[in-house]
Amino acid sequence: MRIAVFASGNGSNFQALVEYFKENEVPATIDWLFCDRPDAFVLQRAEKLGIKATCFSPKEFASKVLYEQAILEELANHQIDLIVLAGYLRIIGKELLTAYENKIINIHPSLLPDFPGLHGIRDAFEARVKETGVTVHYVDSGVDTGPIIRQEKVEIEPQDTLVTLEEKIHRIEHRIFPEAIVELINMGDSTQ
Repeated sequence: MRIAVFASGNGSNFQALVEYFKENEVPATIDWLFCDRPDAFVLQRAEKLGIKATCFSPKEFASKVLYEQAILEELANHQIDLIVLAGYLRIIGKELLTAYENKIINIHPSLLPDFPGLHGIRDAFEARVKETGVTVHYVDSGVDTGPIIRQEKVEIEPQDTLVTLEEKIHRIEHRIFPEAIVELINMGDSTQ
């Protein structure tokens, strides 16, 4: 199985995935990174890790449909079977959802359905809830509404700051995201 990772920013989850796949026997490879922001640090991570990367912005296209069609061409060129969103800050549109139905996975920094959207960690922290967490889920046409694959809780301690909570969340993400992907791959392999 060939995997593409989509990312828009720093890329710590991307790096954790690549390192996990290199260090463990996984019946899949991370073959390509797609990024929508030319200044994103994830592109430097990809170069250091030896992963091919492509970057273009939706602003370069007349419509979201044309943008996603260009992505689909790249996915076909790289023979990608599964898309993993790791900090990709765009809503996936109909073109990609149709072509990769049930083959797009996302990680979100909250216990969905609570605190969907771009600021899950901050929203949970500001809501003063006692716990939040990390969710790995399939992507559908909603915002963080797809079927849940795996979740793990993170307690928000009285001494936590937004920074310490972010650090706790990222540690969990870096561990459970690759594990959840490998579990899905192995389940798929056992049914073939």
